[in-house]
Amino acid sequence: MKPLRILHVLGAMNRGGVETWLLHVLRHTDRGRIQMDFLVHTGQPAAYDAEVLALGSRIFPCPHTHSPMRYAGRFLEIARQFGPFDVLHSHSHHFSGYVLWLGRLAGIPIRISHSHNDIRGESASAGLRRKAYWRLCKWLIKTNCTHALAASPSAAEDLFGEDWQRDRRAEVLFCGVDLAPFRLAADRRSIRSELGFHSDEILFGHVGRFDPQKNHRFLAEIAAEIAKREPRARFLLVGDGPLRPDIENRFRQAGIGDLAVFTGSRPDVPRLVLGAMDAFLFPSIHEGLPLALVEAQAAGLAATISDTIAPEADFVPALIHRLSLRQSAATWAESALRHCERSVPDALEIVERSSFNVIASAKHLLEIYSA
Repeated sequence: MKPLRILHVLGAMNRGGVETWLLHVLRHTDRGRIQMDFLVHTGQPAAYDAEVLALGSRIFPCPHTHSPMRYAGRFLEIARQFGPFDVLHSHSHHFSGYVLWLGRLAGIPIRISHSHNDIRGESASAGLRRKAYWRLCKWLIKTNCTHALAASPSAAEDLFGEDWQRDRRAEVLFCGVDLAPFRLAADRRSIRSELGFHSDEILFGHVGRFDPQKNHRFLAEIAAEIAKREPRARFLLVGDGPLRPDIENRFRQAGIGDLAVFTGSRPDVPRLVLGAMDAFLFPSIHEGLPLALVEAQAAGLAATISDTIAPEADFVPALIHRLSLRQSAATWAESALRHCERSVPDALEIVERSSFNVIASAKHLLEIYSA
């Protein structure tokens, strides 16, 4: 039998939650049964491109998202030249509506809209033009998708409506994590020394792209309050993005610039989470279901997180401590310090048995493709 041909659509194969999940799925998929290719909204190289290509997939640049006609021409050219595709799987949130409509024009029989985020909090400040665009895109999704997947119930409600559970096309598919790196022994002293930290310091960590959603500005305020209360406190921020220079400057202005290390984008995030961090801070404004939080729990880290994050993320409840973003940075700091040394010895085993194991996630996805 010929393999099923899947075309994923997303911004770029850079290091991020969705992209990392897709790479993990690709690694754990029988490529004799499934051929996964990627249409990306950039013409620039991305961090995962080399491995994606080495695993036998193809990457098709289609950067014209601000020019609907040019985008349509390039999309249909890709579908005609490199198809036929059996499945179109779009990860582009609202823009998926336009993607799926084009997929229908191209004759792709299975068309999946996948919601990875819950951005309803942004709607209050959105202008009329933006709201009209969102309504149009949701209508296009509803009329052109054959499947509606979501990373969490809240992500489903955001893109598919409050009554999404009544739609037989809709279901929650938890994105999984490759847990193999968390089974390896981590030389804590060596890893901390490499980063410039001492073994007796208390290291609070964060993993995420530096953009407004992740709320790094509030994170800097929390870090300053923690440092006031605990002289051994240090901070490790993993990731990159447009707000990174501003956040580094805020740490300096708060007088804690020398207590923090900004690593930039790293290929060894599990190693840092497992071998360096003592606790996790995650004050996101909104999320779908963040894989960074899954990794923190797999490493057995206590995590102080915002109550905007889907409750389905709390699969090791003893490690999770939720706070409102309306509470002060001082309150967050006190909670983080109170729980920073708590651990659950069998946390990894709990994650391995859950739907957040990439093996279970990939199996579920294959069942959807093959139905």
